[in-house]
Amino acid sequence: MRFDSASLTIERFLADFWQRRPLLVRQAFPGFEPALDADDLAGLACEELAEARLVTGSFPEHDWSVRFGPFSETDFAALPESGWTLLVQDVEKHYPPLRALMDEFRFLPAWRIDDLMVSVAGAGGSVGPHVDQYDVFLLQAAGQRRWEIATEYDPECLEHEDLSVLQSFSPEQSWVLEPGDVLYLPPGVAHHGIALGPGMTWSIGMRAPSRADLHLALGEWLSREDPANERYRDPDLRPPENPAEIGREAVQRFRRLARSFADDEDGFEVFVGAFLSRYRLAHEPARPPGRSEAAEIERALAEGQILRQNPWTRLLWSRAAGGARVFAAGAEFRCSVRTARTICDSGRLAQLTELPAGADGALLCKLVDEGHLYLESR
Repeated sequence: MRFDSASLTIERFLADFWQRRPLLVRQAFPGFEPALDADDLAGLACEELAEARLVTGSFPEHDWSVRFGPFSETDFAALPESGWTLLVQDVEKHYPPLRALMDEFRFLPAWRIDDLMVSVAGAGGSVGPHVDQYDVFLLQAAGQRRWEIATEYDPECLEHEDLSVLQSFSPEQSWVLEPGDVLYLPPGVAHHGIALGPGMTWSIGMRAPSRADLHLALGEWLSREDPANERYRDPDLRPPENPAEIGREAVQRFRRLARSFADDEDGFEVFVGAFLSRYRLAHEPARPPGRSEAAEIERALAEGQILRQNPWTRLLWSRAAGGARVFAAGAEFRCSVRTARTICDSGRLAQLTELPAGADGALLCKLVDEGHLYLESR
């Protein structure tokens, strides 16, 4: 992604716009040519593993309808010329070459980047004015789309089972995006996109776990991984004046109990790594049919094959005493910092011509066996 002048650097974007205010970057991707077209997306939406929606309707009529995939060719043949939108999530996982586009956003932490959602629309196509609770970069890939935004609005939504559409919406700003333009929106900004003709928009969404997400995952983690399983204790208990009253001392003890694991820096860091490497994974990475021996992988690398990350996994790492931890779809592994950086960086991984020595090499074999990595011919 190109920040288009010296006055708009990555540092200035993060300091002045990130999570603060919207930003339109004209020709952030100059001469952008999408690597897939509407027919490609329709074909993907017919597949069982694809998460796809077909939305029809308009604002302010609120005549919304939503259908979920997988779809068939007859579904698309029956579409009118206007007033519809097809949306497919996780497109970069189905089309791995599109991961190169996601690398354009590596000025953000990798764990922050969620997925590429692609929408194709007929003229007038829209999903209605709505609010996202996460950052999003809206790249116009083909055709034109008018985006309207508002920072002050009535948050009341329609009573609709499958759409969170604002009941009312009055735009404060409006732009028409051309192919290659990007509109960045921080969380909480109401926005409404309308296709001005047949077109395609690519949405690069960020991950923003909620407090509820964090606490739910932490509870599940502690039930599995905390052998001590510390319980409520009150050795300083005194006779209560009112036995049915929950006293302040009890509340304070529960607060300390709830906080105790977060205060364990090492344990909490392991939890955060496992949580972030699993949060919002659409599918489990599939294991290969047979076990891969180190000698087979060494031979394949020597013959010119390269190691790739499974697009359905998420690989992250953090520093630890004596080395590093690698997290793969919720699992934790130990290795050197150098190997951790290689595993979690697709470019470094593709440059490997031999396995590291010792335990680090064994770890790469294990990650291949568990489906997080795979071999590919050049």
